[in-house]
Amino acid sequence: MPHSTSSPRLGDLERVVMEQLWEHAGAEGTTVREVHEALAGGRDIAYTTVMTVLDRLAKKDLVSRERDGRAWRYRAAASREALTARTMRMTLDDMDVTDRRAALLHFLDGASTAEIDDLKAALAEVEARHTD
Repeated sequence: MPHSTSSPRLGDLERVVMEQLWEHAGAEGTTVREVHEALAGGRDIAYTTVMTVLDRLAKKDLVSRERDGRAWRYRAAASREALTARTMRMTLDDMDVTDRRAALLHFLDGASTAEIDDLKAALAEVEARHTD
């Protein structure tokens, strides 16, 4: 994903649109009309609102777009997991070291045993990559 200084934190509608892109856009991308049609079934939303949200997501470097005739085709610029990691990293980077450690401890206090096991396995993978 391209580096951007804008925050990847998503509003509710941005999140719904990103979910649509992650689930249904595929390699060819999707148009504003296709996103609007998918969302309009479950909520009262204007076509122009979807167009504005996709434009803002493009300006945040969260989606890429390319022309397809008169329309734009949109794709998520990164996976759901990569965006989550980027958001976490930016949040931690905004803190001083003491606050960062405290925040991580609070986060881990709420983790289940399975989540802690997943974190241990992930740390082992990262440590193995850094020692190679």
